[in-house]
Amino acid sequence: MTGFGFYQRISKAYYGHPHLSKLLLVFTVSGGGGLLVYSDRGPLMSNTAFDDDIKRKKVVVLGTGWAGTSFLKNLKDPNYDVQIVSPRNYFAFTPLLPSVTNGTVEARSIVEPIRNIVRKKKFDVQFKEAECYKIDTQNKKVYCRSGHETNLGGIEEFAVDYDYLVIAMGARANTFNTPGVVEHAHFLKEIEDAQRIRRSVIDCFERASLPTISEEERKRILHFVVVGGGPTGVEFAAELHDFVIEDLAKLYPRLKDLVKITLLEAGDHILNMFDKRITTFAEDKFQRDGIDVKTGSMVMKVTETEICTKERATGQSVLIPYGMVVWSTGIGTRPVIMDFMKQIGQEDISAIFSKADTNNTGSLKVEDFKEVINDICERYPQVAIYLKKKQLKNFVHLLKNSQGEAELDIEKFKSALSEVDSQMKNLPATAQVAAQQGAYLADCFNRMTLCEKYPEGPLRFRGIGRHRFHPFRYKHFGQFAPLGGEQTAAQLPGDWVSIGQSTQWLWYSVYASKLVSWRTRILVISDWGRRFIFGRDSSRI
Repeated sequence: MTGFGFYQRISKAYYGHPHLSKLLLVFTVSGGGGLLVYSDRGPLMSNTAFDDDIKRKKVVVLGTGWAGTSFLKNLKDPNYDVQIVSPRNYFAFTPLLPSVTNGTVEARSIVEPIRNIVRKKKFDVQFKEAECYKIDTQNKKVYCRSGHETNLGGIEEFAVDYDYLVIAMGARANTFNTPGVVEHAHFLKEIEDAQRIRRSVIDCFERASLPTISEEERKRILHFVVVGGGPTGVEFAAELHDFVIEDLAKLYPRLKDLVKITLLEAGDHILNMFDKRITTFAEDKFQRDGIDVKTGSMVMKVTETEICTKERATGQSVLIPYGMVVWSTGIGTRPVIMDFMKQIGQEDISAIFSKADTNNTGSLKVEDFKEVINDICERYPQVAIYLKKKQLKNFVHLLKNSQGEAELDIEKFKSALSEVDSQMKNLPATAQVAAQQGAYLADCFNRMTLCEKYPEGPLRFRGIGRHRFHPFRYKHFGQFAPLGGEQTAAQLPGDWVSIGQSTQWLWYSVYASKLVSWRTRILVISDWGRRFIFGRDSSRI
């Protein structure tokens, strides 16, 4: 399957062809992952609103992360039967997870029960606490498995029917198949991850305090390694440094000089997605703080007590003893989504090819694609961007340049689209992107039952299907990089870079305003105040 076949359908919104299974897809990455909408056959809308005597379309939402929760909060049309399936019965404000790892903010302060969110809707929304392990697109069912304690009756399995399926399950941590990572490293994607890291940090200090531990072993135990120089890894390293210097050093005075924090990054710089001014400031500050930043270090293996890295500059392998390692190197697709990808195949590309192939020969001349150029560019906005970048007149010129043949079949057509796909960048894996896409998709659902006679679709097949809903456009409002010591860097629209304590207060303000409810706002602000007055809690709870 080509990258264009599925990933680009995820990355751009799509409303399917009236003669195919309808498919609405938006790529979201809150902690990365896909937000997809998959529906049954038949029109996506009707010119008649539903009433109580007409069966409502079933919308199943998988996941309660940023995309799924934003979709639910913004969905206003009562003409849907909405069911949520997620292994977590809450929404978590993930940007504050690093603050949970050191007790600056309590875990309960950044979560909001999903039932609290949906009970405010003017229509009924059902929630089921379970994990989806299989999607059956043929029978339009999702198969789910609960994971409750055995004394409650054990694991239960059930199936849920759908007309529209919104997949907002997020992504999993990407280990790049590095040996030992899953067994020995901590991740930082969920509330439970942050709580485990917090306990592990305290455990390291308590164990190093035992009288039977040698000096060399104490140094190993108190060596904290963070793999990944992105925003999450950098923020965690900074938060951990503050925790050690401001709080734990007072409680474990004999150990403070043995603590070491190392940040490993395979690239040339940390925070390489930020402005160079921020990258330079962050690296200089970490050097002053005593955080050892090793760039050009690729992790090859993780054992119970050591990390094996390969240094790009020298090509040599280095063994680094550690007490705790946090893995923060990116995201990957969940297995259930991979299986779903195989099922849905490449219907959209086939539809475009079939429209151009009016004689059903299975082979087309390059010029035959002229009739579907508008469909292609509307369907895949990145094609127009690519053509402009390469100074190509239109998609026909792209086909001629990439194939150099008089005729091509559907596989060569996919290959040409994949060329575009490989040159385009996905949207950043941030909560900001996911939230905007969830709101965008909800707006599309709100409008679907109010409009005209014909269904939405990117193909004007036999005169049916219109482009009323344009592909998602992400609007960037800026990004923060907390660097510890009440110092934060911000990169805002207009190439505005701000660094310092004033930016830290801007960070406080923005994050407080973005919390999902007044309850969580009050709890988080009170946690910040408690930390200023009493310091961070060092208990293992």
